[in-house]
Amino acid sequence: MRLVFAGTPRFAAVALEALLAAGHEIVLVLTQPDRPAGRGLHPAASEVKRLALARGLPVDQPPSLKSPAAAAALRATGAEAMIVAAYGLILPQAVLEAFPQGCINIHASLLPRWRGAAPIQRALLAGDATSGISIMQMEAGLDTGPVLTQTALAIAAEETAGSLHDRLAELGGRAIVEALAAKASGSLRPTPQDDNLAVYAPKIGRREAAIRWTDSAEVIERQVRAFDPVPGTHARFNGEPLKIWRAGIRPDDRDRPPGEVLAVGPQGIEVACGGATALALTQLQRPGGKRLVVADFLRGHGVAVGSRFEDGA
Repeated sequence: MRLVFAGTPRFAAVALEALLAAGHEIVLVLTQPDRPAGRGLHPAASEVKRLALARGLPVDQPPSLKSPAAAAALRATGAEAMIVAAYGLILPQAVLEAFPQGCINIHASLLPRWRGAAPIQRALLAGDATSGISIMQMEAGLDTGPVLTQTALAIAAEETAGSLHDRLAELGGRAIVEALAAKASGSLRPTPQDDNLAVYAPKIGRREAAIRWTDSAEVIERQVRAFDPVPGTHARFNGEPLKIWRAGIRPDDRDRPPGEVLAVGPQGIEVACGGATALALTQLQRPGGKRLVVADFLRGHGVAVGSRFEDGA
């Protein structure tokens, strides 16, 4: 199929690679403008742009698609459809109508659950047992269009946002190739979403990654996994910020104040949490340092039973 592809991060690059491997003709790639990155804040190309240039594909990076000229340029490509994956720009109605087969989105949830910008993190924060990929016909609403296909994926007990992202990216690449094949054969049957079941996944704010020790260990443990690798769940100890990258729930009946250190050892720093629960911190990071397993962290950072962790700022 002759396609325009629109996407920006690695999740989208995996899908673009799958479409190319399946033999689809990508006549144009749209991606976000280069953004400052790294310590020097030099403009950096997105993963989609780097892949597209490496494969000799034409790339455009408009800051917006709202102008009539943008829609006209897309129609002029002669593409049958536009495939969208984590693009980051709103598509106006003129763009949605610019292709005979419309615009098709690869979304990392089982719609209508987790419409919006952060479906992976929200699923982990909520303790969902299942995630998946929805291939959706786009319309003007936020992830409201009819679903073409869905593929479920079980969320593992120790799943992080990073590991779930990678598994869903691979699944998304396979799902869009299969959906386009089914569309070409006429076997797809779009299914309208039930708006009454919709749950939204707003963008993650850094303050959400701040630990509150009055929360239960179950809530904080989900938080740790949901914000790995970005932005990283954080607390404070002795006035110093710390990122917590791994943690495990521990039974506790000591009923100590939230934040108090209950036990210290190479298997974890046990901290009291709300609801008479406890969390064992097993991987931590000091400012400017590396992620360290707890045994290595304790060699350079003393933590005593009875001392206190503070909430993240």
